[in-house]
Amino acid sequence: MKFSKRGFTLIELLVVIAIIGILAAIVFVNVGSARGKAKDAAVKANLASIPAAAEMIYNDTLPNSYTTVCGSGTDSKKAYDAAVNASGKTGNNCKANIETWFACVELNMDAGSSWCVDSAGFKDKIAVANCTSFTTDCTK
Repeated sequence: MKFSKRGFTLIELLVVIAIIGILAAIVFVNVGSARGKAKDAAVKANLASIPAAAEMIYNDTLPNSYTTVCGSGTDSKKAYDAAVNASGKTGNNCKANIETWFACVELNMDAGSSWCVDSAGFKDKIAVANCTSFTTDCTK
């Protein structure tokens, strides 16, 4: 009986399929990580626009007040909502009173952390539990 040498053996095909599977798994893991980092970058970028909008609200309000910083329809509230949507998480908070405001949104890649900005100029990570319990700024 004569065997043809024109093709691949079953072993060769299985090895190629296994290599492709391993490479695909590596790519999927890296894509998932990149998505989480992109979400966190969007959270930080959206929250970074709130201080300027809050100062405009403060200067346009008589008497000067931050009370509407987290109110619907304001540019600061739109930026906060965009950050919340980018995050997709639930540990979020935005509060404002006459003298102060703060906004924090839960991060994706750093479990248990939120990104917080406030009227005192604070911009950094805090614990999610603090984000939901603070009442005046990112540290209280």
